[in-house]
Formats: sequence, C-alpha cells, structure tokens
Amino acid sequence: MHTVIRGYAGSKEIADELLECSQDIEAVIGSVPGFIAYYLIRTDDGAMSITICQDRHSCDESTKRATVWLGRNRPALRIQPPRIVEGEVTFQFSKAHAMA
Repeated sequence: MHTVIRGYAGSKEIADELLECSQDIEAVIGSVPGFIAYYLIRTDDGAMSITICQDRHSCDESTKRATVWLGRNRPALRIQPPRIVEGEVTFQFSKAHAMA
C-alpha cells in the first residue's frame, strides 16, 4: 500500500470547503482503481489529508483527479502548496467501525 499525507497550513477554510462537496470528492477519488481510503483532518491552522491506495500509481491518479476537480469546481479556493509526505505502508492495524 502507498500513502500520501498533505498538510495545508494557513488555509483554515479548506476543511469546510471540502466538507461541503464531500460526496463529489468521494465519487472522483473513490473511483480510482486501487483506491482504499481518504481522510480529511481539520487542524488548528488548516487541514491534513491522508490518501491510501494499493500502489503509488493509484495515489498519483487520485491526486490528478482531485486537482482537476478542484480547479473546475472550486476555482476560488486559494490554498498554499501543501507539505507532502508519502511512502509505502510497512505496518498497519485497525479496529474498523463507522464514524459518527
């Protein structure tokens, strides 16, 4: 599995903007072959996103699709380039349950 974490500092409105269009974003990113999960985390000064896919190519494709979608549907959303951390997942575990 491959994971990409993006930190959007200085963009306090990004979490609210993305939440408003979460169904559209889910359709765009979720349709990428190899997609596993996406998380958006509101932080004190912006947001962080976590994308998990079966491989790097799938993460790259999800990024491309999201970038195109945002450019077309939220052109007024001004965000600083994110700090990006990515790599292969080497260990994982989870306790699956639905979020409230």
